[in-house]
Amino acid sequence: MENGLKVRVLDIDIGSCVVTLNEEDARELGMHSRDRIKLFIDGKSVVAVLNTTKTVINAGEIGICADLVKAYKVKRNDRVSVMPVEKPHSIEYIKKKMDGLQLNENELGAIVNDVVTNNLSEAEITAFISAVYINGLSMEETAHLARKTAESGEMLELKEKPVFDKHSIGGVPGNKITLLVVPIVAAAGLTIPKTSSRAITSACGTADIMEVLAPVTFNAREIENMVNKTNGVIVWGGGANLAPADDIFIQVEYPLAIDPHHLALSSVMAKKYAVGAEFVVIDLPMGPETKIKDMKEAKKYARDFIELGEKLGIEVECAVTYGDKPIGRAVGPALEAQEALSALEKSEVSSLVEKATELAGILLEAGGVAKKGRGKKKALRILESGAALKKMKEIIEVQGGNPNITSKDIKIGKYSKKVFSHDEGYVTDISNHAVVQIARRAGSPKDQGAGILFHIKKGEKVEKGALLFEIYSNSKYKLDQSVKLTKRLNPVHLEGMLLERIPTYMFIEER
Repeated sequence: MENGLKVRVLDIDIGSCVVTLNEEDARELGMHSRDRIKLFIDGKSVVAVLNTTKTVINAGEIGICADLVKAYKVKRNDRVSVMPVEKPHSIEYIKKKMDGLQLNENELGAIVNDVVTNNLSEAEITAFISAVYINGLSMEETAHLARKTAESGEMLELKEKPVFDKHSIGGVPGNKITLLVVPIVAAAGLTIPKTSSRAITSACGTADIMEVLAPVTFNAREIENMVNKTNGVIVWGGGANLAPADDIFIQVEYPLAIDPHHLALSSVMAKKYAVGAEFVVIDLPMGPETKIKDMKEAKKYARDFIELGEKLGIEVECAVTYGDKPIGRAVGPALEAQEALSALEKSEVSSLVEKATELAGILLEAGGVAKKGRGKKKALRILESGAALKKMKEIIEVQGGNPNITSKDIKIGKYSKKVFSHDEGYVTDISNHAVVQIARRAGSPKDQGAGILFHIKKGEKVEKGALLFEIYSNSKYKLDQSVKLTKRLNPVHLEGMLLERIPTYMFIEER
């Protein structure tokens, strides 16, 4: 077969680095489905995974997905040359881990390199993740993996050092504390380049919340310039090409619904290593519906994070926090941005302010801004003085947002439903899992205005007919669907002398 196949653009989602050949052409090349194939496009080469078909692609054609076409500026009917590619050596290393053997730095580096250069198929990456899930990694392997994952992408080089950072392992809705911690710490003169994630299974990620106030997608050089001006940023890590191998691992983990312990450790610390962090505080929320169920498990996480930090040259302190209920009153991008900005404006006592000043205080003590044990008070003073709000306005402006925005300016969903109690009693539980599902059903995080606003808190006594919470959405249909889900999941549990009454809530039409 003459190598010079005519490009046909496929608009179906079969993967950005998957190409399709007619079975006749594949046989002539001696290739089978899932083999690797190298494409030569205008002097450049790219390795892809082969898919074969009898009917979708004609002989003499090659089907290329739209995003690959965009990346390499290929046009329809262009001609590309192809050749078979041998399997990478990293497959042998994956098999080695499947057999329960330890991998060295070079072997883990080869796996990471082949992940980011698309030399491994999704099935092969899945095999690696499954092997780690079953056989685990030693702390030495975890450190090698974290370092190689960080080095697989951009690394920040910041002028002002030391560099500080924070991370929460998640599991608690409403965790918008980064929007308070970063401006408090930056206002104290410390450097804190906070790269955050978007939601995968949660109601919203920190990047989703911050995006209500300002753009969050920047490259590494842009982040460096912004941090050099303001001491801090709150940006989306996925847009900066920081530890890109980790993003691929997470994408593969998601459909498997697994989060291997050592991969989770590596994931967090790779990103901290990539931004040049020298001190990191790790928030470990503990509760029945979080990743960490009890203090024994929390201490295990803390020991592992601290040991891994030592191997990477990063000082780590862990804070075990309450994770048995949402933080603050708001869940959903706009509602959480509104609550965070309001806390910066008013600095009133709340669970949000309490947690944010505790964690910010740890960073202030580490940076020598506050004496040991006095960090929280220092953080609270910075918040109450208005310095944190001023710094947040600087951060919003440098990221391209409106620095004059106030909490009252933030638009939330135009449709809402109020949920009232059918009986009196004490709020004994607010289910994190149920809250997340209801907020997502209402449209969060894609619909920035969707979410839940609570009017009660755990332990509080409520009267019959009391307003428990409101659900917001910009879609009437999605609001109705979230209401149906609320009736089924019953996220707020009340207890009194009566054990149960069904239905628990009354719904009143709004707007």
